[in-house]
Amino acid sequence: MNFIYLDHNATTPIFPETQKFMGAHLDIFGNPSSIHWAGRKSKALIRESRISIAQFLKVSPLEIIFSSGASEASNTVIKTTFLHSLKKHFMCSTVEHPSVIKTMQYIQSLGAKVDFIPVSREGLIDLEFYKKNLTTETALVSVMLANNETGSLFPIQEMAQMAHAKGALFHTDAVQALGKHVFSLIELGVDYASFSAHKFYAMKGSGILYSKKGAPQISLIHGGAQERHRRGGTENLLGLASFGEVARQVIEKGGIDFIQKKSEEIKILRDHLENRILKEISHVKLTASENPRLTNTSSLILDQVDGETLLMNLDIKGYAVSTGAACSSGNPEPSPVLLAMGLTREEAQTSLRISLGWENSLKEVDQFIDDLKISVQKIRDIANSPYKFDLKLMSPVGEV
Repeated sequence: MNFIYLDHNATTPIFPETQKFMGAHLDIFGNPSSIHWAGRKSKALIRESRISIAQFLKVSPLEIIFSSGASEASNTVIKTTFLHSLKKHFMCSTVEHPSVIKTMQYIQSLGAKVDFIPVSREGLIDLEFYKKNLTTETALVSVMLANNETGSLFPIQEMAQMAHAKGALFHTDAVQALGKHVFSLIELGVDYASFSAHKFYAMKGSGILYSKKGAPQISLIHGGAQERHRRGGTENLLGLASFGEVARQVIEKGGIDFIQKKSEEIKILRDHLENRILKEISHVKLTASENPRLTNTSSLILDQVDGETLLMNLDIKGYAVSTGAACSSGNPEPSPVLLAMGLTREEAQTSLRISLGWENSLKEVDQFIDDLKISVQKIRDIANSPYKFDLKLMSPVGEV
């Protein structure tokens, strides 16, 4: 079977050059906190990774705090701000990643006042609601740079400026933008930003919290003196090294210019994919397509097509796609993001997310569309048949 990966917003494959780098560094095993030769080798590898990531993001290495991933980084910002700020008002959008939404709900249960900023069906964040509810009592605002399901880009620079004018801190979950969209943390003006290595062609289990110089920083994980006492725990050496190596290679290939080039190439593929689908498959809608969004992401609503059934059909044919966020996999409920945007449950249950990556080709996209057409037609034929079937109970062996 010819396997084709079209789910890069869930995770990305490890960059080929990075795989070679990791293989050559498997013999570095020492604890980075040890002062002997084995520890010094590991410490040097972490230092090099920090410098490469900081150079790519154009920030100071001292503003980089290593973590297990963006979920930990976002939890750190929200929980420590709640614990140590005299202000108890927080804000975030209704379409944030669960690591932000659920953490906000958690501090809400402890007494925080949280306002959830609405997002329209077209993917636009409600700036009027934001302006109305943002006050001098607001401690922190957390809004993602790019949405993981629809690809919508939010006006972070403008929102951060408004937050600072009221004396509030600003955090952005920038996970989906890294490697897909050109941005500058300095120009965005945020106090904090969360990133995950595995969304940037590196290994899982590592990430960073960008903490702007001067921003309050209290440890969420207490223990050793790692990360200048800002995050306890022995570092994920190889995971962080892979993150740094991807950053180094991207810088070597042109840095921001390389990301821009890849983004433009992927946009050509995405536009071709969407144009063919809209032309060749009836009753399909694009979600949040008229507004700024990542060039790699297409969120589709296919009438009379159960999303999970379609996903299983495409999986059998070798395609990796999604009906929503990977962190919600196994949840029988429709996508919370699409529901928060105002789509009906019926619409949300017919969703399909396609997210392209650096290595996808026009041939792969065309092959996918050809098979998508066949699968959609089969599912619709069964849905319109006088004989009623429960599609989800049908065995994958007997393809729908």
